[in-house]
Amino acid sequence: MASIILKNVSKCFKDSQVIKNVSLTMEDGECTVLVGPSGCGKSTILRIICGLEDVDSGEVFIGDKYVNDIPPASRGIAMVFQSYALYPHMTVFENMAFALQVRKLRKDEIEERVMNAAKILKIDHLLHRKPKELSGGQRQRVAIGRAIVRNPYAFLFDEPLSNLDCALRCQMRYELAKLKAQLNTTMIYVTHDQAEAVTLADKIVVMRDGSVEQVGSPQKLYNSPVNTFVAKFIGSSEMNIFQVSFMGNEGKLSVFKLQTGTQISLRTRNDVEYDVNKKYYFGIRPEDIEILKNEVLFWGNKLDGTISLSENLGGEGFIHVCLKDGLPLTIKSKKNITERVGSNIKLGFSVDNCYLFDENENTIQGVDENLSSDATQKTIS
Repeated sequence: MASIILKNVSKCFKDSQVIKNVSLTMEDGECTVLVGPSGCGKSTILRIICGLEDVDSGEVFIGDKYVNDIPPASRGIAMVFQSYALYPHMTVFENMAFALQVRKLRKDEIEERVMNAAKILKIDHLLHRKPKELSGGQRQRVAIGRAIVRNPYAFLFDEPLSNLDCALRCQMRYELAKLKAQLNTTMIYVTHDQAEAVTLADKIVVMRDGSVEQVGSPQKLYNSPVNTFVAKFIGSSEMNIFQVSFMGNEGKLSVFKLQTGTQISLRTRNDVEYDVNKKYYFGIRPEDIEILKNEVLFWGNKLDGTISLSENLGGEGFIHVCLKDGLPLTIKSKKNITERVGSNIKLGFSVDNCYLFDENENTIQGVDENLSSDATQKTIS
């Protein structure tokens, strides 16, 4: 095992800069998940770490070793790609053993490593089969097993489950989580899937346009995003965000007005002075909004809307609501949705679940107020 450190790494392809002065530390034994939209540089970071791409500037360390000039085969890194890339003419055993045979390990050691990895992945009964005789999930396990037998310093996973159907992805996500606990090896994992990121990550890195937007635990990024981009990207359904204007303080509450004219309240931050001449952005997550059966008994923020679409997904569902002036709002419900399209509904949410962003879309207020002083200064300035 080893930590992986990137210091001021940049990379260009022709005239396009895909990695912009990125500095990251992936701790020994930690699973770091890279997320972000397509083209943000996630896979390029992996290729730089394993040596498939050279950096234009910056330094890469694996453990305490500077590896910029070290070829991929000598870096002690194992990479699992989106495509299985198995040799079709070889058996499962031969696919897993190939890299060890190239290194001229003893036959008994190769057999021991392959058998141990196969047992961990529960494919020891498939060692005699060829890839065409395996399911998609089994092929992906073979690809992972081929990486395990090398005993690498770190595993790099580049969207390894994206080719699988929904059921297999859920199963393999569970298996990878167990594997992570068993191996206790440094892992860097690229994915677009929120469930994969939250399930596997000790630390999530959110990227945009080749730069790092925020680094932190899944819960930290969920509760205290640094800006609207992270706020909308982290969460199983995108945060609802609206432009608002400041109206004034009422006791311990700060009052803002939506473009519809509806007023909403947030807990007052004593360290922030709001300006009536500036625009702000208000955020509320879909899962923090409820449909009010009796609005008289609800003391939080209230909105009126009309249902434009409902999605029943079994144990949960989504309701898409049209507020006044056509503003869209999404609600996530853990109950079976009975309200019909076209129905007028009353909505409510607590002042404690509100987010506020400044005119530059940086966070002023999140659910978790235990922000570091540096982060707080950054978002308010």
